[in-house]
Amino acid sequence: MSQTLAVRTIDGTDLPAAGTYQLDTSHSVVEFVVRHLGLAKVRGRFNDFSGTISVGEDIADSSVEVSLDAASIDTRDAGRDEHLRSPDFLDVDNHTALTFRSTGIRQEGGDWKVDGELTVVGQKRPVTLDVEFEGAANDPSGGNRIGFSAATKINREDFGLTWNQALETGGWLVGKDVKIELSVEGVKQA
Repeated sequence: MSQTLAVRTIDGTDLPAAGTYQLDTSHSVVEFVVRHLGLAKVRGRFNDFSGTISVGEDIADSSVEVSLDAASIDTRDAGRDEHLRSPDFLDVDNHTALTFRSTGIRQEGGDWKVDGELTVVGQKRPVTLDVEFEGAANDPSGGNRIGFSAATKINREDFGLTWNQALETGGWLVGKDVKIELSVEGVKQA
């Protein structure tokens, strides 16, 4: 039995079909990159998250909402993860989630931008995600899926995450810039 892909073409551009899509967290990843000692790029991720992508008939009417479980932070180093959960950084006892809610979607040339508000430790700041629609596919269970990749860069100090340690040689232990990278798959809801 043939299924219709969750994609449409408007003015020569492939776009996801209108509808509501739940993030498939087993096929999605939310990662970040921060410099350590100004040398290495340390990667981490959030293992527990949920989200919804609502695609409008008019793409400008689309929206995205995502919630990350702050305690699920994972940098492959238990000691560092505990420090990141502490009041020095995410303060997970008082701020259980990091959230993103879109405020607009626009096209700049051939690139897509999702503007929104990111909330970290109670601090809400505007951010813009650079987004790429990766396409659509039908899964063996009969579901319609869409995929996106997205990235942005924030200054962690804008969210009150100011803990750091000065180095004797100059510079800082932890970089201020945090690159956020997403690769997500959504399943169309009936």
